[in-house]
Amino acid sequence: MAVKDGTIVWIGQDGPGRALHPDARVEDLDGAFVAPGFVDAHVHATATGLHLAGVDLGGITDAAGLLAAIRAAARPGEVLIAHGWDETTWTTPRLPSRAEIDEAAGGVPVYLSRVDVHSALVSTALVGLAPTARDAAGWSAEGPLTRDAHHHVRGAVRAALTREQRRRAQEAFLRLAAARGIVSVHECAGPDISGEDDLADLLALAAEPGHPEVVGYWGELEAAGTARRLGARGLAGDLFVDGALGSRTAALHEPYLDEPSSTGARYLDADAIAAHLIACTEAGLQAGFHVIGDAGVAEVVRGFQLAEKTVGQRALAGGHHRLEHLEMIDAEQAKALAGWGVTGSMQPQFDALWGGPEGMYARRLGAGRAAGMNPFAMLAAEGVLLAFGSDCPVTPLQPWESVRAAIHHRTPGSGLSARAAFTAHTRGGHRAAGDTDGLTGSLVPGAPAHYAVWDAADLVVAAPDSRVQRWSTDPRSRVPALPPLDPDAPLPACLRTVRAGEVLYDAFTSAA
Repeated sequence: MAVKDGTIVWIGQDGPGRALHPDARVEDLDGAFVAPGFVDAHVHATATGLHLAGVDLGGITDAAGLLAAIRAAARPGEVLIAHGWDETTWTTPRLPSRAEIDEAAGGVPVYLSRVDVHSALVSTALVGLAPTARDAAGWSAEGPLTRDAHHHVRGAVRAALTREQRRRAQEAFLRLAAARGIVSVHECAGPDISGEDDLADLLALAAEPGHPEVVGYWGELEAAGTARRLGARGLAGDLFVDGALGSRTAALHEPYLDEPSSTGARYLDADAIAAHLIACTEAGLQAGFHVIGDAGVAEVVRGFQLAEKTVGQRALAGGHHRLEHLEMIDAEQAKALAGWGVTGSMQPQFDALWGGPEGMYARRLGAGRAAGMNPFAMLAAEGVLLAFGSDCPVTPLQPWESVRAAIHHRTPGSGLSARAAFTAHTRGGHRAAGDTDGLTGSLVPGAPAHYAVWDAADLVVAAPDSRVQRWSTDPRSRVPALPPLDPDAPLPACLRTVRAGEVLYDAFTSAA
């Protein structure tokens, strides 16, 4: 492969390549595997960077362990930020009371986000920094805070960060992304997620040499001016139609199995969704929404139907709008979304973590509804463009794990072929951000030199996937043979990451 000025200019056998480029610097990769660089289509950079240096609660198994972690990590004068508890995996599901958290924290403000980041356990000292939380929807005097109350305390945590802390967190995130073979990420920011300064600083940092690309999205209604001022690609990402299943805030048609009094929360109706789609389409911005529950998805489909009456199907499809998560959807809805050119920005590791007959989905919804979650194969068959990501820090920044999870879906028949899953995590991400040249994300002459070099096992040529209508998965699709991705197979290790010809990560240099 020959690269000049950041673009692939030739691919073929060694002899002709050396003859065509006699003055080129030649790098022998000694049999390593070269493939298009990954795109993570849904990240939260600062939160992930903070959690990299913070306390990981993923291994906690009960309330006593959580309190012990607080005691060990609390430092006077600092807000304690910890992430990842999931009571559905605990030996006993009892959550600690606020009084117990206060005692363990010793007066330190404490923010402990649940694994889905849609609720958090907090200390009284943190509530003191966000007193409006007490009067907001989702307030609890003892248990986790959800909805608006959670947004208030999360805002207080953001306000307590210095600009230097934020830059360190963002740098740590970008370094990790590059080390995982990722050339581009989609930052899903917004007023309830991270704040304008956070997104502006992240985009400025990513523009410096040596970093993966950051495509910014700002999740707010009636904010075209804000998007343009920040340099955001669109008013999309985590613009919440509903919440999350783990926190029982995803909007459902039928009640939660383990909380029969609740059908979750819906934050936007079809009229508001349609108005946003119309405004973004007319402004030339991508629109998008966070939507998980079946009632939320139904409301989004109605919003698209209303918007089409104003702007027309062609203009709506030309907007390249997107939906994040899109976990509970049927074939009829998928077909409609495909007709509007909608991208499904999805996270395969959700199914790996929470799917299956004993997983969190089954506990919240029952086995019947849980089996229909994250139907990748059906969406692909209906022609919906898929773009995969992590939603980190909700799931780890591990793209090969995501590809493997999409292949080995916990519901038989819902997974994808290796080629289709890999495409969704590479070319699909570029397409989701509006790159429609047909080249970006492939290793072909004329394409940007976005690639990663891997230490991988022998490659496997996967069979075509007849279910995929839009993205061909036969050899002509230019998706390479891939490493074995069986559940127990070792995953490739990144040796080098390159974006537009610039080396972002080199394992040998980093080791030195």
